[in-house]
Amino acid sequence: MSTSTTGVRKGLAKVEIALRWDPSPAGTPAHDLDIIAAVFGAADPHGEPVYLVHFGSRSPDGTITLNRDSHTGQGFGFDEVMTLELDRMATALGRVVVGVVIQDTGQRGARTKTFAAIGGTGVRIREGYTDLAVTDFAAVPAATAATIAEFTRDGAGAWSLDAAVRGFDADPEEFARAMGAPRS
Repeated sequence: MSTSTTGVRKGLAKVEIALRWDPSPAGTPAHDLDIIAAVFGAADPHGEPVYLVHFGSRSPDGTITLNRDSHTGQGFGFDEVMTLELDRMATALGRVVVGVVIQDTGQRGARTKTFAAIGGTGVRIREGYTDLAVTDFAAVPAATAATIAEFTRDGAGAWSLDAAVRGFDADPEEFARAMGAPRS
């Protein structure tokens, strides 16, 4: 199932991003997907991130937390959940890009897994009990990473969402640098 809300929704406060996927077949390396959030300053929304939030970390001010982290996709429902408290973020911050990267190192660091190789993927972005976007990675089967949401703050301070899946062929470090670049 692939549904996406690409329209902009304004006035967001506290948003949850949830990611799910199926475990790898028995006897094969585990599928490990990770949610990453890159936070950019209002003065330079496409420059270097002010900070990154990913597995094992949270934002310095506590406004972005990874509530659940899975290394295998085992379990029921969503395997990883990240919460963004946009309404509490400092006014100096103006853009948050959220993505998903496949943690995969084959022989000699070669990237071997793409989204096509991982079944049962799904992303849900919601505020409270309202789903803002529900999608998967079917549109980017050859990608090893993808952005799934971009939150931007307008001049009045209201946060809006542009939910769209955009694929990348990058390892986690490359993806963290490239995910916030301007789209062409």
